[in-house]
Amino acid sequence: MRICFVSNVIYPYVTGGAEKRIHEIGTRLADQGHDVTVYGRHYWDGPQVIEHEGMTLYGVAPAKELYTDDRRSITEAIDFSVRLLPYLRRNIDDHDIVVASVFPYFPVLSSKLTTLRTETPVVTTWHEVWLDYWDEYLGRLSPFGKAVERLTAKTPHYPIAVSSVTADRLTKIGPTRDAIEVVPNGININQIETTNPTDDGFTVLYAGRLIENKNVDLLLKAFDCVANAYPHATLGIIGDGPEYDALERQAANIDHADRVTMLGFLDEYDDVLTHMRAADVFASPSTREGFGITFAEAMAADCTVIAAEHPESAASEVIGDAGFLADPTAEDVAATLERALEGERPSMDPRTRAQRYDWDTVAEQAEQCYRQAIDSNW
Repeated sequence: MRICFVSNVIYPYVTGGAEKRIHEIGTRLADQGHDVTVYGRHYWDGPQVIEHEGMTLYGVAPAKELYTDDRRSITEAIDFSVRLLPYLRRNIDDHDIVVASVFPYFPVLSSKLTTLRTETPVVTTWHEVWLDYWDEYLGRLSPFGKAVERLTAKTPHYPIAVSSVTADRLTKIGPTRDAIEVVPNGININQIETTNPTDDGFTVLYAGRLIENKNVDLLLKAFDCVANAYPHATLGIIGDGPEYDALERQAANIDHADRVTMLGFLDEYDDVLTHMRAADVFASPSTREGFGITFAEAMAADCTVIAAEHPESAASEVIGDAGFLADPTAEDVAATLERALEGERPSMDPRTRAQRYDWDTVAEQAEQCYRQAIDSNW
C-alpha cells in the first residue's frame, strides 16, 4: 500500500499521543514494505522533504505555535489545512489511502476535498469526541467547535476510534456504530519492561495532564486519608497543566504534605517510565478518557492500576480485570487505594493485559482497516 498520513505535527519533532501513534504505526508498516508519507508542518532542520526511519516526511507548512492561551489555535489549524491542499492535490495519485488525524478537524476536510473524484479513501482516527465538552473548552465559541466536529463526523470517510467509548460517542454526531472500527492506542512493551526503576520512586504514582477532569485533587484527598495507616507510602505526581498551581497548594496543605512530591513535566519519556517501574500503584481518577494510554503503560510496568468508573472514560475498557475501578469520589478512591496498598492484586495479571496494546499488534489491526477501506472504495 501507498499510505499517506496527514497531521499538522510530526513525531519526534513534536511529541504527543496522536503524532506518536502515526510514527509507531507508520514505521512498522514501512518496515513491512509499504510506502509511507507523512504530511505535516516543517519542524525539522533541513530540506522540506526528508526520509526518517523508513518514512517520507513532507513539510507542507512552516513551523508554528500550536496553542493560544492553553487552547489549540484555530487559526493554526486552518492555516495548515489551506497550505496542505496544493501539495496533497499534486501528489494524490501517489497514494492509495489518506489517513488523517481528526483533531484539529480541518485537515480532514482538506483531505476529503483533495480526494473528491478519486478512488482514494480517507480514513480518520478519532482519539476523542468532545460533544458538550466544547462548552467548557471554548465558552461562547463552543457552537463553532461543535459545528466543525459534527461536519467532520458527517463527511464521508472511514472512521477509526481508539476505544469503544469514543466510537459510541461518535455515533451521536455521525456514522453508525457498525461503520466505525476500533483500533486502540499502543505502547512499546519491550521498552517499558527493560527500563530500570528509579531509586527514588514513589509507592503511588500519577502521570498525566493536570486539568480539571483528571481529578488529581481527589487523589490527593484519598492519599491523605489512608497515609496514617501506611507510614512508608509516598505519592508522586508527574505532569503540568492549568491545575498545577492549585494542586501544588493543596498538596502543601494536607496533613501528610511531606510525603507528596509534585515533579512537574518530565522532558524524557524514559524518566516517566522509570517512575512507573518503581511504583506499586498507579492511580488516575480521570472522568474523561478517550483511551487512557497511561493505564496501559502502568500495566506493562506491573503497577496495580486504579481508575475511575465513568461513562465518558474508556478506563474500564482499557484495564478490564487487570486493575481496580473506583467511583470518582475521594472516599471511594481512598477505599480502593487502601486495598491496593494492602497488597491486593486484580484477578488478571496487568502485564498480560498490556500485551494487547503493543504497537506491533496495533499496527497489524490498523493495516487491516486500511486495506478494507481501499477495497471498499474500489
